[in-house]
Amino acid sequence: MDPIDEHRLSFGAAAQAYQQTRPTYPAEALAWTIGTAPGRVVDLGAGTGQLTRVALAAGFAVVPVEPDPAMRAALDAATPGTVAREGSAESIPLPDGYADAVVVGTAYHWFDKERAHPEIARVLRAGGVFAPMRNDRDLSVDWVRQLDAIVQAARFHRPDEVDFGPLFAPAEWATFRHAVTQTPQGLLELIATRSWYLVAAEDLRQRLRDQVTELCATHPDLAGRDTFELPYVTTVCRTVRR
Repeated sequence: MDPIDEHRLSFGAAAQAYQQTRPTYPAEALAWTIGTAPGRVVDLGAGTGQLTRVALAAGFAVVPVEPDPAMRAALDAATPGTVAREGSAESIPLPDGYADAVVVGTAYHWFDKERAHPEIARVLRAGGVFAPMRNDRDLSVDWVRQLDAIVQAARFHRPDEVDFGPLFAPAEWATFRHAVTQTPQGLLELIATRSWYLVAAEDLRQRLRDQVTELCATHPDLAGRDTFELPYVTTVCRTVRR
């Protein structure tokens, strides 16, 4: 299997942990991105629905689209009244001009851009918004930098690209800080939802678990604490359908 596909298709095995441990997105980030309701929003590569639920809470009509059946099932279970549609960025199961906005939460790096950009443009109305956003751990915090150093060697990374092509206007950027309450066990479960962990050999998985456990036990900001705040930076890239 192609390494990209191996990573991209690995998440279903950890769908429940993904649902429980992956961070949400700040409501203000969504408001900056697509304004206020009403409107029809497609959450593309929706995973287990972290961004879908933020958009629903803001009053939008949301259609989540996700290729992995286990992830769709977890999204449906966690989001009463919502049914995720089977599909992908390269094949969106919606008609032309359907959406006022297409949003993507920490999934754009998996897209085949040459196929996805025209397909996203197809389902957007003229003037509609396309906005990939991603959550990254806030590396301005010492223990988070140490956590990043632990996982860096195992990380599989596809850099995001920002050239959306002639169908879209030049992009705008914004960042938003937020934090999620976490526990030592929850941090282990969070790390275990990453694609590089899911496809790794068990000896590497165990080494990573041991190092994260040691960090929680020894770092002065974490040691002896049942809960702590894991800070994130949400970066949004916003463009408009020409």
